Amino acid sequence: MKAHCPALSRRRLLQGASLLLAQAGLSACQTPREADRFAKADALLQQAISKGECPGAVWGVGQHGQLIHRGVFGARSLEPQREVMTWDTVFDMASLTKPMITALAVMQLVERGLVNVDSPVALYLPQFAAGGKAQITVRLLLTHFSGLQPDLPRIPDWWGKAAATDRIMQAVPKIPPGSGFIYSDLNFIALGLLVEKVTSQTLDVYAQQNILAPLGMTQSGFLPPAAQQARIAPTQYDEHGAMLRGVVHDPTARRMNGVAGNAGLFSTAEDVARYAQALLDKRAGRPSLFPLSRATLLRMTTPQQPAGQKSLRGFGWDIASPYASPRGDRLSHASFGHTGFTGTSLWIDPDNDCYVFILTNRVHPNGGHSVVHLRHDVATAVGEALGLPLAVP
Repeated sequence: MKAHCPALSRRRLLQGASLLLAQAGLSACQTPREADRFAKADALLQQAISKGECPGAVWGVGQHGQLIHRGVFGARSLEPQREVMTWDTVFDMASLTKPMITALAVMQLVERGLVNVDSPVALYLPQFAAGGKAQITVRLLLTHFSGLQPDLPRIPDWWGKAAATDRIMQAVPKIPPGSGFIYSDLNFIALGLLVEKVTSQTLDVYAQQNILAPLGMTQSGFLPPAAQQARIAPTQYDEHGAMLRGVVHDPTARRMNGVAGNAGLFSTAEDVARYAQALLDKRAGRPSLFPLSRATLLRMTTPQQPAGQKSLRGFGWDIASPYASPRGDRLSHASFGHTGFTGTSLWIDPDNDCYVFILTNRVHPNGGHSVVHLRHDVATAVGEALGLPLAVP
């Protein structure tokens, strides 16, 4: 018979308690009373999963320097086999790549005097001037006012970075640059190419050295390593019938071999919270590892669209455009954020010193359903839980 070890028994009890808390959507430092504040938001996510809008979700709320609530619900994978969702699941962040990586990289270059947001893109990428794009500035790309089409057509089929680059350079604006808002992947693919041209580094290497490593985001990056595969949330079957897992879902970024300015970042809830908190701290003038000056960050997260335009966009971040519904009804009009097609979103409110993120793989396994209303409703419930008033229109 084995001797009884009180210390070992206590450790096992603590481990068991932590597991139960995690299954209930609680962190080990969170009391049930604190969790009750966010019961409505938790229920919204659980309802969405039960309706088949997404297989599972990982989400969290941060305020005043701490992650005050986190939830883990449903399944990470339904096909080819079912896997439970976990806090450390790695998600395809899709278009959150745009503000978190590409726009930040551009603004770092602006801060170093290597790029001017009001200079023509063709100053850095001379071939970009073709097709009537000579007057498109870096600002117009960052704010989606370039007039370029939403995406690159895939017919006739093409593959490779060189083919994508050629199509970007030859693209013709659908409307006069600066005249209207068109959300376009082409804008950020071009910005990724600009970063690579100015730095002589690929975007993934630049991001690792200048953004992810300084922030301590050790679970994030492009082209996730084999060691992460088991924790990655799969998205959907590709055109050949293979389930995408650890391969970027976005068709254009995938054809560019997984590294593009519009998509390709993979990350976890822990790293997203780390990023959001560092950004909030820098905005507030608190000590922060965020790799940008406060003055430049303020430019990045306040309206920068052309004069007279109603869709408010920062540099990479959405403020008040047709895509801003994840703000909900109570986060302030100074808040900003972004979403990803795969089912990810992050919204940050400096006025109320808080953030909310939702990570799902809503496209799994066969394309999925919309989570637009879910993001809005969860953000509204979070605002209620935090005691925020309705945001005046």
